[in-house]
Amino acid sequence: MGLWRTPLDADTTPKIRGKLHLIPERCKGCGFCVAWCPCEVLALSGRTNSKGYVMPEAIAEEKCLACGLCALLCPDFAIYSVEIVEAGDER
Repeated sequence: MGLWRTPLDADTTPKIRGKLHLIPERCKGCGFCVAWCPCEVLALSGRTNSKGYVMPEAIAEEKCLACGLCALLCPDFAIYSVEIVEAGDER
């Protein structure tokens, strides 16, 4: 999803990046995180957990914005994202 214009503070605002974490034994393979990710970071993988559920995987983690939508939609609290703070970032 692109912007129709460049924000005025784009050169001074640091880029927000996120890191996804998945707890495999909690995942039941519902796919809500995959279907609703606004940046299309996730996809269902071919891997299964010990219960036999197909788990999601990050296919484009560099596009993750740490919005937290995957964590909000997951009924089993199996996925979450954290914001990566770059060195020299004042946040």
